[in-house]
Amino acid sequence: MDIVLDFFDDYVGDALYAKLHNPFTTLLASQSSPSEWAAYAASNLTSSPPPTSMKSVTTFLAELPGLNTLPRDSILRQSLSLYVITYIGILLLYFGVATFSYYAIFDHRMKHHPRFLKDQVRKEIMFSLDAFPLLDLLTLPWFVGDVRGHSMLYDTIAEGPFGTSAAAWKPWAYMIFSAALFLWFTDMCIYWIHRWLHIPMFYKRLHKPHHKWIIPTPFASHAFHPVDGYLQSIPYHLACYLFPIHKYMFIGLFSFVNLWSIFIHDSDMLCGHPLEHYINGPAHHTLHHIFFNCNYGQYFTWADKVGGSFRVPAKGDDPMDAVLAIIEAKKKNGGKITKAEVLEIVEAEADAASRQTSDDDTEIALEKKKMQ
Repeated sequence: MDIVLDFFDDYVGDALYAKLHNPFTTLLASQSSPSEWAAYAASNLTSSPPPTSMKSVTTFLAELPGLNTLPRDSILRQSLSLYVITYIGILLLYFGVATFSYYAIFDHRMKHHPRFLKDQVRKEIMFSLDAFPLLDLLTLPWFVGDVRGHSMLYDTIAEGPFGTSAAAWKPWAYMIFSAALFLWFTDMCIYWIHRWLHIPMFYKRLHKPHHKWIIPTPFASHAFHPVDGYLQSIPYHLACYLFPIHKYMFIGLFSFVNLWSIFIHDSDMLCGHPLEHYINGPAHHTLHHIFFNCNYGQYFTWADKVGGSFRVPAKGDDPMDAVLAIIEAKKKNGGKITKAEVLEIVEAEADAASRQTSDDDTEIALEKKKMQ
């Protein structure tokens, strides 16, 4: 984050902080002027100065240094700047990418699904906006620790592992390895954190709000309890304190995982492709929101397969099937359909999905034997 912080200071921070004087210093100076006191007394029909207690508080506040006096390496200035940067950054990322995904990828017919809440998109956005301030505050120490040199991020190839090796390919090979290690480490940790968040004691208090969105839109990607979001983000921050990663590589990976979190919430149920057994995509995460007890992984399916929680996406699981059946039923009934008929359609689709699941379980058991 020091790269981002330096850029911020060069173009915004220095000029901004230079204007942030202590207002109490100016106030105290104006109160010390006889002419000002005379004007104050005349306007208030009294010549008495303010009470001693008031003057002492004002004096104390006036003696505090203004933000304009803080050097770039002040931990207070770094903390304030990083909080602003991360808060603005998450807003730009969330609204920019989620809006694009919502209008370009998300199938708006999903809003006809009976489990799609009334005014859900607005609720997802408001829930996310409520979570961001505390979430950013919780993650702030990780970023401050990085800019103050406590992480294992490095600036140049020469500073990284094998940077002084005679074999020029080794530091580049390590960069590729560190990216793979980052993805493996974070995927493994998030799988277990996510699964533990489904333990009833934690689920009720922390993770349940995110499962309010059974048919999620991309705006649900950050619509969670801030502590829930923080716990699942810890592996991303912890990784760069455990093993060396190039700073630009880390920025790229950190941006990728945030984009991925939005991408897997578009309720897209593409299935039947070979990657569905290896990559935990939108279809897998849609099933997690519908059934709650499967597909806890972040990018890959290996942890779910080992943990016995993998559910391969199948055509019968697609919530769009129920939506299309409801739309067709409305057409046949002149645009009208009762709640009982809707529930009947959903139950029929669920039964079809259940039959498909039994076949998938057999397939998964065979895959687990191969992995062993």
